Amino acid sequence: MPFTLDTNLSIDEIMRRWPATIRVMIRHRMLCIGCPFGIFHTVADAAAAHEVDEAAFTAELLNVIRLHSSNERKPAFEEEAPASVRNM
Repeated sequence: MPFTLDTNLSIDEIMRRWPATIRVMIRHRMLCIGCPFGIFHTVADAAAAHEVDEAAFTAELLNVIRLHSSNERKPAFEEEAPASVRNM
């Protein structure tokens, strides 16, 4: 569970690693979802581009990551197959 966000992570990577952060983007009316700049923009870049307070935005992202990291399932390709499938 991260306590800080790596400042080098792109907005796209943050949304991919922690899908619950997409809600934060939507709440701030940020068009980062599907944006071609999402792979380049950091949190600071996105906050500046959308005139959002960077510190508050980062804190909100971290809060969502903390709340949802333990609840989110691993992607299907990282989960172990059920015994019924493994034994086929």
